[in-house]
Amino acid sequence: MSDVLKQLDTVLESRKAESADSSYVASLYAKGIEKILKKIGEEANETIMAAKDLEHANNSENKDHLVYEIADLWFHTMVLLASQNLSSEDITAELQRRFGLSGLDEKASRDQ
Repeated sequence: MSDVLKQLDTVLESRKAESADSSYVASLYAKGIEKILKKIGEEANETIMAAKDLEHANNSENKDHLVYEIADLWFHTMVLLASQNLSSEDITAELQRRFGLSGLDEKASRDQ
């Protein structure tokens, strides 16, 4: 895996010290968790729509659009992580922990 997630973690952390007038991410931090969550919801919806478009017309333009929307969703999710003093490493550690577990068994353990 590339280091792009670690690089983004570093950039997102540095934006905490910047003015909301000079940085999009700093402006999200300044507006608070509700604004960040709203952006994630918007990006999730756009991802869903792009996936539906790809299902109906499987072509390279639609694939590119889906990748673009998922990148936006990941980006805004990482903004949320940084706002809560978490990072991509927290997520990759959790994903690593799940390797070797049956997805069905893992889900069942959460439902109890």
